[in-house]
Amino acid sequence: MKMKKILSAVLLVSLLFVVGCGNNNNEGPSRTDRDTVQIVYVEWVCATASAHVIANVLEEKMGYDVELIPVAAALVFESLAHGHADFTTNVWLPVTHADYMERLGDRLDLVQVNTHGARIGLAVPDYVQVYSIADLNTIRDELGGEIIGIDPGAGIMRITEEAINAYNLDLLLLESSDAAMTAFLSAAIDRQDPVVITGWEPHWKFSTWNMRFLDDPLGIFGGEEEIATVARVGLSEDMPGVYELLQNFRWSIDQLNEAILMAEESGNSARSAADWVANNSDLVNSWLPAAYR
Repeated sequence: MKMKKILSAVLLVSLLFVVGCGNNNNEGPSRTDRDTVQIVYVEWVCATASAHVIANVLEEKMGYDVELIPVAAALVFESLAHGHADFTTNVWLPVTHADYMERLGDRLDLVQVNTHGARIGLAVPDYVQVYSIADLNTIRDELGGEIIGIDPGAGIMRITEEAINAYNLDLLLLESSDAAMTAFLSAAIDRQDPVVITGWEPHWKFSTWNMRFLDDPLGIFGGEEEIATVARVGLSEDMPGVYELLQNFRWSIDQLNEAILMAEESGNSARSAADWVANNSDLVNSWLPAAYR
């Protein structure tokens, strides 16, 4: 594998500076002088699995060099809007990332919905005897007064704050990360302690443990979500083969879940992505531009 160009912390700081202080025109600087494809993603399990699968296809099937750039959610959109990265494969619509798309959508290229049937909400282990967000105050003390969240810039965090207000919940939303949240959840389940988390599917936690979403009678978290590929403006002209791959890239939520589980079980996202691509050659070939089949 050539997928060794994961940016260092120093380069990430540089990218943050460039995005914050760079060109403010709608298209951003041209990247036609570079052969390397830059994929930005947040280190959530679904985004990580998806980014690594597409990176493997670009490298092993199409011959590109790839840089995988893990960043905070806000920086995914800012870097694409300013033309400092090429694309991301994990934008959740119409609810989760709506604020980013409303603010920057006219400077982004919404390429294609790649997955249908995703969902966000508040989730609990099956043994928790509450079934609606509206009733969470009844077990406030058992929950320690907390909802276990993820990254502060994540759309689900903003929506959870809206839910806390809408349902008048006497609960504090804790900021952490996907990994920290699942570690907390695992420990709580081992002890059979009540716990409520910011949850989304696809995610391996729903296959690993008996989990369920809480009812949301006010509809704060919306209904079914779609996961989309979003690129910088100009990618279709600069890298037409890459763009055609992204236009063709579609998979089911079960196929995405399979890639997520393989990554979780192996502990190596690059290796598991390579295995997933090898095991799904017919689907992967349907994504490829005709010249690469």
